[in-house]
Amino acid sequence: QVQLVESGGGVAQPGGSLTLSCTASGFTFSSYAMSWVRQAPGKRREWVSGIYSDGNYPYYTDSVKGRFTMSRDNAKNTVYLQMNSLKPEDTAMYYCAKGRTPNVTPELEEHDSWGQGTQVTVSS
Repeated sequence: QVQLVESGGGVAQPGGSLTLSCTASGFTFSSYAMSWVRQAPGKRREWVSGIYSDGNYPYYTDSVKGRFTMSRDNAKNTVYLQMNSLKPEDTAMYYCAKGRTPNVTPELEEHDSWGQGTQVTVSS
């Protein structure tokens, strides 16, 4: 079955950096777009970034543009989220999600598998 395992979360100071990883199994990884989605306490899940199946053209929500970089390694079945210039408002549980097609979409209902999440806390 599909399995997505995130890692790399932790505590960072404002202005700091963290890199998240998500390793996938149970499906043909290179055939599907992948996304990172986050959920802060008391808030709805928010799509953060997505990348096409071939690794081209990552897309980002406006609040992280210029600070976050998403990439993927299809040989390793892994996606990454490099997060720089972290802000307290980036504090959330971060989830890796598999798209239903090779194309990026910010629509949460167009993702059919989710990981368990990794916590990111930005605090001084």
